[in-house]
Amino acid sequence: MCRSRGHAGALSPFALVREVREFFDGPIALSGSISHGASILSAQAMGADFAYIGTRFIATEEANASEGYKDMIVESTANDIMYSSTFTGVHGNYLKPSVVNAGFDPDNLPYADKNDMNFGSSGMGGDNQKKAWKDIWGSGQGIGNLHNVPSVKQAVDALVEEYEEAKKALES
Repeated sequence: MCRSRGHAGALSPFALVREVREFFDGPIALSGSISHGASILSAQAMGADFAYIGTRFIATEEANASEGYKDMIVESTANDIMYSSTFTGVHGNYLKPSVVNAGFDPDNLPYADKNDMNFGSSGMGGDNQKKAWKDIWGSGQGIGNLHNVPSVKQAVDALVEEYEEAKKALES
């Protein structure tokens, strides 16, 4: 539930997990800004059973993402994220530099009604044939502490180490 890889939701995960736990005792996977082991521990403390991580794994050696996308993730911070429905008709988080590179002004985007969206192969229409997810890149807000493009194994090992360090810090 929530916001992995820039898929946005308007409800805080703190409120969402507790509210869902009021009526559901099954497994809950929480996502959104989880890019550090301490965030995984936080998700568990809130009542989630699993942490679902998106953006961290886009910026890995094995990911089928362009090098430009991976580089932009590790060079950006949460300040480089914008929230818009322009590109798909559904609100999401996008890397501002990719929006600029696609020829758009992030501060002057048209409103998009999802009922009017064309999801065909022609992109967003008009002279600008840039496409969401191919040229305009989504990203979660947890990118500020991503500074490298490791292998998936290295990323997972780092998450485990960070998790254990955070757990020890709470216990001391």
